Amino acid sequence: QVQLVESGGGLVQPGGSLRLSCAASGSIFSIYSMGWYRQAPGKQRELVATITSTGNTNVVDSVKGRFTISNDNAKNMVYLQMNSLKPEDTAVYYCNLEQYGLRGRYSYWGQGTQVTVSS
Repeated sequence: QVQLVESGGGLVQPGGSLRLSCAASGSIFSIYSMGWYRQAPGKQRELVATITSTGNTNVVDSVKGRFTISNDNAKNMVYLQMNSLKPEDTAVYYCNLEQYGLRGRYSYWGQGTQVTVSS
C-alpha cells in the first residue's frame, strides 16, 4: 500500500501564504505524478495542480500565478506553495499520487489538510 501524509494547512488571512507538503511512503515503485486536489464544502473535489516525475506541471487557471507546485523525487514528496490566498481557496486539500502497476495506473489519496482563508 501507499501512504500519503499532508501537512502545512491552517488558517491564514486573505493575501497570505501557506506551503503544503505531502510525503509518500510504502509500496512505491514507479510514480507517474503527484499533485493536489481540493474540495470546498458542498462542492466536488477539483484539480489544483499536478506534477509528473519528469517535471511537467498542470495548474488550474484559478490559481495560476499564485500557486506553485514542486516535487522532490528522491524523497517522494510534493509541495504546494500558495501565495495571495483568497477566501475562495478555502477547502480541504488532498494529496494525490499516481503510479504504474501491473495492470495500469493506480491512484492514491491522502487524508486531506484544511486550508481556511479568512480575516
